[in-house]
Amino acid sequence: MNDNVKIIGESLSNIPWENRPPDSENVVWRSAKNPIIPRDLIPKSNSIFNSATIPYKNKFAGVFRVDHKSRIMKLHRGFSDDGFSWEIDENPIEFICDDIEIANFEYGYDPRLVKLDEKYYITWCNGYHGPTIGVAYTEDFENFYQLENAYLPFNRNGVLFPRKINSKYTMLNRPSDNGHTPFGDIFYSESPDMIHWGCHRHVMTPIPNTWQSTKVGAGPNPIETNIGWLLIYHGVLTSCNGFVYSMGAAILDLEKPWKILYRTKSYLMSPQKLYECVGDVPNVFFPCSALTDSETGRIAIYYGAADTVTCLAYAKVDELIEFIKNNTI
Repeated sequence: MNDNVKIIGESLSNIPWENRPPDSENVVWRSAKNPIIPRDLIPKSNSIFNSATIPYKNKFAGVFRVDHKSRIMKLHRGFSDDGFSWEIDENPIEFICDDIEIANFEYGYDPRLVKLDEKYYITWCNGYHGPTIGVAYTEDFENFYQLENAYLPFNRNGVLFPRKINSKYTMLNRPSDNGHTPFGDIFYSESPDMIHWGCHRHVMTPIPNTWQSTKVGAGPNPIETNIGWLLIYHGVLTSCNGFVYSMGAAILDLEKPWKILYRTKSYLMSPQKLYECVGDVPNVFFPCSALTDSETGRIAIYYGAADTVTCLAYAKVDELIEFIKNNTI
């Protein structure tokens, strides 16, 4: 690991990890165990993908997108000893909420999960008269408390930063429409209380005639480094056969995260394996969560493949940041 680049955060000695294959020179590489979560892990699941994981009690916990066989999109909790093998609760999370108006939301999908103020906050795409950003927290992965939705419809990819910035909670998000959005920019927003969101700033726009030409969206919660916030994101192009989702990365300013310092010109990963190209939605590589170890600089990236299964990929922070800097737009 390059001593000049460091992850700011806790060490995670039991981070799931596989060394780069000898025949690979890629800065990001796939797990040989992929897919680590099959679509039918629990009896009622049609697919399990685009999910979030976090260290918990020296093991791991997660919130998972489970599309039921009824094709209703629900959030389920899960636990793992090693980050590879997961036990997912067969019943969806029942959020505790005093406000009936927002408690009975239509659907929930694509969660993110971050530890903040000694609580574990979940954000997800929440069906309230169209897609918006749901917010909840848990302290024990037993009781989940739902807060106000962060924004009006329509919005997706609400991703919290893992610490306050200038004494404010901060979130990346992507305003959208009510359908499978054929456009999308990333924005930054602030809140004094995790309820009221404002001070919106533009972060990132798609780039014509590239792998990220149609829309972009934040992936895992940003990773703090001494160089800046490492943002892993997805970019989408519209091909003659539909959308193609790939993974890129950027480095954002630590105190003004709407300012991009570097951004990858080429993708880091694209759907190329069979399990990424064939499924309910073909050609999708969708990063949603990342575990990090500050001691070694290791990063384990959980991603959804073809909107069907959950997979893992790996990177080292020094190599990744060097790649971003050397291949920036």
